[in-house]
Amino acid sequence: MPSDTRILAVDDREENLTALAAVLDALPVEVVPVTSGQAALKELLNDDFALILLDVVMPEMDGFETAGHIKSRPRTRDIPIIFLTAGGEAGEQAFRGYAAGAVDYLTKPFDPWLLRAKVSVFVELHRRNLQLRRQAQMLRQTLAEGDGEAVLAGGERLLSVLDERVKLIEEDVARLQGGEPAADLDAHVADLRLALDALSAGG
Repeated sequence: MPSDTRILAVDDREENLTALAAVLDALPVEVVPVTSGQAALKELLNDDFALILLDVVMPEMDGFETAGHIKSRPRTRDIPIIFLTAGGEAGEQAFRGYAAGAVDYLTKPFDPWLLRAKVSVFVELHRRNLQLRRQAQMLRQTLAEGDGEAVLAGGERLLSVLDERVKLIEEDVARLQGGEPAADLDAHVADLRLALDALSAGG
């Protein structure tokens, strides 16, 4: 997995950030810890992230307000957010979390295995999207330099297949953001992987 796969962890308590980093240490990601919403927004100006783990209860700017700023920016609005919190009424906060654009909501203390499993899905999706962009760019360059109509037609067919599979995954993510289950996400990611492997092999 590319080393630029980053996860932004936002929590005003250093011990919670340390715990998150320890839980996610088994995954091939870089966890970038920050202790406030303002610091998170600043970090998002400079780097790209596969996922944001966002604490709800923080001083000055809470998680809901931070998420609102993130979702209002074109550069960051599509980054998935998982809310983490130990405070307040779980049901009410979960509703507010999904309304703010979260794809998931976990209460502390969270199950380490469950958190890793959820994070892994979004990390894999991010990795595949990056790979797709690179391969599509290479394909377009090849098509621009090529002369044969057969090469052009084959490339357009493959791009069409890739586009269809990406749209299915985007629909799955939209369901997650709406608080609905996306049972087919793993299958759709696997289908995209097959198409990318075919592209890498030149087929």
